[in-house]
Amino acid sequence: MGKAFADFVTFIREQGVMGLAIGFILGGSVSAVVSSFVRDIINPAIGLLFGSVKGLSAFSLGPVMLGSFLSVLIDFLIIAAVVYFVFKGLRLDKLDAKKN
Repeated sequence: MGKAFADFVTFIREQGVMGLAIGFILGGSVSAVVSSFVRDIINPAIGLLFGSVKGLSAFSLGPVMLGSFLSVLIDFLIIAAVVYFVFKGLRLDKLDAKKN
């Protein structure tokens, strides 16, 4: 039992599982902040351009409601940009280099 636990701890250290867990938790937090930013700031601003009080969610082309999809798309693009620039800025691409 002790060897199995030691092997498990070694696996966690070598495979970067803790970094993955921390990234997952922080990613959820960044997602919540960006979603609020898009919903509460960007959508109403875009809604002003379209002349709608409801914001981007009111945007449609005939019977097709595109506003919600565009909101999620903007949300995704902002999150992707934040993750990319943080990843590059912290040089995390060097972190998971293969061991020789």
